[in-house]
Amino acid sequence: MPLYDFYNEKTDGMETHSMRISELDEFKKDNPHLSQRILKAPTLTRDNGLQGKMDDGWKENLARIAEAHPTSALADKIGGRDTKTVKTQEALKKHTSVLKGGTNYGLDNS
Repeated sequence: MPLYDFYNEKTDGMETHSMRISELDEFKKDNPHLSQRILKAPTLTRDNGLQGKMDDGWKENLARIAEAHPTSALADKIGGRDTKTVKTQEALKKHTSVLKGGTNYGLDNS
């Protein structure tokens, strides 16, 4: 459910309330001393404990996207790459960092 910020005229302070968007208008009518302040986009919260769990279909979709974009951050996080691809990417990363100003392996001209 979204979290909404309200200014309380009685206490001269800010309050945060969690409610459904369908309950917002009724809450405002019942609490005329509170005026809504939009400080940022409403924050969504979950109270059913499923915040960290993903549906299998969603995991499959993410794996498919990661496979299509093997150099993306999603591919690093989700996986979906075979060992050969991982080793190739690591080697490229190592050698391109050397070319971009990494170590020169003791070959200073000074």
